[in-house]
Amino acid sequence: MADIDRVLRSNLKLRHLQLLVALDEFRHLGRAAEFLSVSQPAVSKTLAEIERMFDLSLFVRSTRGTEPTAYGVAVVRFARSVLADYGRTRDEIDAVAGGASGRVSVGAMVVATPGLLVRAVAMLKQRSSQTTVMVEEGDLTRLLPRLRVGELDLFVGRLEPGYASPDLDTEALYVEPMCIVMRPDHALVRDTKLDWAKLAALPWVVPPPWASSRIKLEQMFYKHGLAPPVDIVETASFMVTLTFVRERPAVGFLARGVARHFESEGLLKILNLEVPIELPPVGMITLRGRSRTPATEQLMACLRATAAEIPTDSAPRAKPARHRPARPALPESRDPS
Repeated sequence: MADIDRVLRSNLKLRHLQLLVALDEFRHLGRAAEFLSVSQPAVSKTLAEIERMFDLSLFVRSTRGTEPTAYGVAVVRFARSVLADYGRTRDEIDAVAGGASGRVSVGAMVVATPGLLVRAVAMLKQRSSQTTVMVEEGDLTRLLPRLRVGELDLFVGRLEPGYASPDLDTEALYVEPMCIVMRPDHALVRDTKLDWAKLAALPWVVPPPWASSRIKLEQMFYKHGLAPPVDIVETASFMVTLTFVRERPAVGFLARGVARHFESEGLLKILNLEVPIELPPVGMITLRGRSRTPATEQLMACLRATAAEIPTDSAPRAKPARHRPARPALPESRDPS
């Protein structure tokens, strides 16, 4: 095996790192070559060059494409981290040169976007209008790996306890209850005797199986002596939820703050049915030990100020506090969606 420290410090070039990430993204030599605007033989030659440096096989080639080996997964993770730092430094230098005030990249779950993140960004823009905010929507399975390699500075969303890890700092901001929604002209919107039995027989669009809100929803049906709905679509995307609620039509299960926002736009209607469940609070996650840019610190301060003004109905508000639970780390996984 080669001297790994020497390879990582001296031999690998930026073009090598870009190729490794492209191969991991596309899992195909031809598509990676097209993305990098080089020929496929050039991609094969460069990959062989990198593998000779390490004296290791990093990708397995087959008729179905390319798959990273265990060594390849580790090297790709390193490549993503270096490229993220490179991009952040480049953007900061460009911002200074252009008279702007920095850049922050934030990953956001739907639960945190309309009521929290949008208002916090508006507050940030009042303080520093030239600060650039890049928002990427997704769920924990997709966004936490990107936070870990430095492609995101901050995550905002529901603090699912199963994804807590010693390498992450979490800060709870407020409690966000759930509610049931339908399209405004659905017949059950006007049903004065609406109950869980009627809802169990309808099509639903629900959160993914890993989400605590999904688990609690199924428990509500069991509590009423019913089996959970079987005609379901699973998604963490608000746009998918909204589309199925309006077009199918299906029953949706959304955070109350999100539902209120889109009810005010006439797109949804919140059903008058109590959903007495407790869920993890909405909050922020950052990578422990990584220095934060001034723009990240400013956005976090705006998120705290915004959260303090969000009504939480009858639910108690979570006290803003840092938690450092010792849980197993989330495995690095590809986006399942």
